[in-house]
Amino acid sequence: MNSQQKVAIVTGASQGIGASLVKALRDRNYRVVANSRSIQPSSDPDVIAVPGDIAERAVAERIVAQALERFGRIDTLVNNAGIFTAKPFAAFTADDYAANIAVNLTGFFHITQLAIAEMEKQGSGHVVSITTSLTDHAVDGVPSALASLTKGGLNSATKSLAIEYAKRGVRVNAVSPGVIKTPMHPMETHGFLAALHPVGRMGEVADIVDAVLYLDSAGFVTGEILHVDGGQSAGH
Repeated sequence: MNSQQKVAIVTGASQGIGASLVKALRDRNYRVVANSRSIQPSSDPDVIAVPGDIAERAVAERIVAQALERFGRIDTLVNNAGIFTAKPFAAFTADDYAANIAVNLTGFFHITQLAIAEMEKQGSGHVVSITTSLTDHAVDGVPSALASLTKGGLNSATKSLAIEYAKRGVRVNAVSPGVIKTPMHPMETHGFLAALHPVGRMGEVADIVDAVLYLDSAGFVTGEILHVDGGQSAGH
């Protein structure tokens, strides 16, 4: 085992941004532990697929344990798992609330707590979370109270953890996307969604991957909420 080869954990890794992050990290010679509820086994010996609900403490423990057992270290954690439920505020159900809290906040809490504990031991590490620019700039016609409640909490926690661990070698950042072109957005919605961004287009998965890779290499950057949103958070 080459204990000097960098190791990353990626949640929500079975499709979209998460799957692209796994590929991009492998292209840069990271070993990767990939998690999602539906993740399939990997034929790549340097990718461990750990299925399970990230909101469950036992799943987070299993991810960290396998990273350490197989690869010996944890250098980067990408908190990519998340859900977005767009409804008028009064229409949210108790189940909507519970699901958003479970994935967006509880899932972040367990895996980040366990990963940072290991990073602190080795004196280095980086946590980066995927949030949303809607926390900074709400958009008429895109009801997003639960996203703001949960992802806004991640932005605040990012800054708090960055300061708490700044002198211990652990950096903590976030990428705050606009609307990204993934299969979750039907083609018929693309025109409306593109118009939400001052640059006049939706974001690409590669835009978010590039931002995560930049933050992972930027040793003097911590506590940053990097907006990758085509100007959405700046105004309209």
